[in-house]
Amino acid sequence: MLDLLEKTVMTAIGAAAITQKKAEELVNEMKEKYKVSEDEGRSFVDRVQGIAQESKDKIREMAETEVRKVVDKLGLVSRDEYERLVARVQELEARNNE
Repeated sequence: MLDLLEKTVMTAIGAAAITQKKAEELVNEMKEKYKVSEDEGRSFVDRVQGIAQESKDKIREMAETEVRKVVDKLGLVSRDEYERLVARVQELEARNNE
C-alpha cells in the first residue's frame, strides 16, 4: 500500500522535478532568451531543483504519515509483523509435527 501511494505521489510531483537533461535545456534557453550567464542559469536551476526535492521529501513524509494513520485505524499489520507471524506459525507447526 505504501508503494502504491509513493508511486502516486511521485507521479503527481514528477512534473516539478527537473531532470538533468531538462536542466541543461533550461540553462541554454535562459542564456539565449534572457542573456544570463552560465553560472546564473545553473544557479537558478540548482535552486529550483533544491526546492523540488524539498517539496518531494515533504510530500512523501506527509503521505507516509497519513498511510500509517490509516493502517493503524484499520488495524492492519505491517509487513514485518506479518512476516514475524508467518515465521511463528511455521515454528509452531514444526513443533506440532515432531
